[in-house]
Amino acid sequence: MTAAAFPPTSGAASLLIVGGAVLDVVAGTTREADIRIEDGWIVEIGTELDHRGTERIDASGRVVVPGLIDGHVHLTAFSADFRVVESAAPSYVYAQSARIMRETLGRGFTTVRDLAGADHGLARAQKEGLLAGPRIFYCGHALSQTGGHGDMRLPGEDHVPGSRGYCGIGTIADGVDAVRTAARDEIRKGAHHIKIMASGGVSSPTDRIDSTQYSIEELEAAVGEAEAANRYVAAHAYTARAVNRALRAGVRSIEHGNLLDDESISLFLERDAFLVPTLVTYWALKEEGREFGLTSDMWLKVDTVLETGLEAIRRAHLAGVNLVYGSDLLGGMQRHQNEEFRLLGQVQPAIDAIRAATVTAAELLGCSGELGVVDEGARADLLILDADPSLDIEVLADIGEHLVSVIQGGRIVHTTDAAVQTSR
Repeated sequence: MTAAAFPPTSGAASLLIVGGAVLDVVAGTTREADIRIEDGWIVEIGTELDHRGTERIDASGRVVVPGLIDGHVHLTAFSADFRVVESAAPSYVYAQSARIMRETLGRGFTTVRDLAGADHGLARAQKEGLLAGPRIFYCGHALSQTGGHGDMRLPGEDHVPGSRGYCGIGTIADGVDAVRTAARDEIRKGAHHIKIMASGGVSSPTDRIDSTQYSIEELEAAVGEAEAANRYVAAHAYTARAVNRALRAGVRSIEHGNLLDDESISLFLERDAFLVPTLVTYWALKEEGREFGLTSDMWLKVDTVLETGLEAIRRAHLAGVNLVYGSDLLGGMQRHQNEEFRLLGQVQPAIDAIRAATVTAAELLGCSGELGVVDEGARADLLILDADPSLDIEVLADIGEHLVSVIQGGRIVHTTDAAVQTSR
């Protein structure tokens, strides 16, 4: 499938999509309808809408769904080794990020939540049309304790964290006062959320997967600063002990959560929190991690979290936990972004996997009714597909075989050659 060039191939203020089967992700049903778009927003959905003076897309025989939302990405991670990213020139990192953003949009993701790496510059460049890519919700740098998941120093290195490069994913903050200062600084730079490292991880060189990180007081300090600014905290956490500590401290979203337990489920439901599992990254790291920069020691950590991930999602889904789609892929493995749909399809119905990447993700972002739905009053972020993913989740998993067009903010930003006919 050959894609048209970026930037947008259409910049019409008015657009009418006619004849498509429109997926209502909340109800889980489709209906044939036309969609009128004005200045980037959906203003009318109905039948036989007047198209005079409006650019018209014929979607007959196709399915129109909301633009996808990936709730856990790293747009600057051109390598699986964050030490490489951290030491690279900012100009090179952002050139790589522009490519990653463009490719992400071409896979149907019109919005992403970046969980460390992207900053106000990337988000502004995308918003102003300087870079083609998904709309970006970012945290800036993740907060990490010394020796935590955001500390990329090897055991023999004693330099100040971050002093050998600008583009690292984390900032080191030890103690309540330092955590408050670091959180306030990311909020100052426009962060939509604060990320904290609440357990060990795969891609950090000196910590254990089963460790807990940050004291309760430090976790609560980050949550307090986020709430004061009407923001929220996302926590990297794998084990039940780490997950439960973070949830009790007021964290709104747990990233990964592969080793959660019954208490975790209860806390998610009690706090109305969100779980963002990222199974595809462990699958990809196991298959290709070493090829794309993961060290042997890091690669050996993968099995610990890979085997339990599907069972955790199954349990959370059955209990009614808010589940949000996340990929967390690094380096060249980012091309597998849509593979997460295939994994989710093993443990939940197709429509629920779609909701995780649309309406539930939008709720986490604070954009209910604006993103993740095809409704009047919503942003005109839409995909035109040649098959219905609610009947077969493979349609989204194999996106390259089924994607006809991506519409973002009412503009056609990606389309297959001769696949879409427009007229006035």
